[in-house]
Amino acid sequence: MKLLTGNDLATGDVTWWTGSGWSRHVEDAADVGEDGERIAHGEEAAQRVNVPYVIDAVATPEGPRPAHIKDRIRALGPTVRSDLTLKPADPDAGAWVI
Repeated sequence: MKLLTGNDLATGDVTWWTGSGWSRHVEDAADVGEDGERIAHGEEAAQRVNVPYVIDAVATPEGPRPAHIKDRIRALGPTVRSDLTLKPADPDAGAWVI
């Protein structure tokens, strides 16, 4: 299975090709098969998405699952572990306040 992903031009959000448009949810992604590069070029030229590219994925009962860990993390969104986020002025996190 092949998925097409890119970034929304207005927000920078990760988006996934659905077969007829773009979604922020990987569960909505459609298999682009061998047409991925052609679709990517057309969507980028139409300025609907920034830097689209094709990735490998597997079909699951919950929807498509990116095959590579980098793409799985990207599909989860910008903050996947809020408990690991350091606050700049948090003394418990060992941050320095100047």
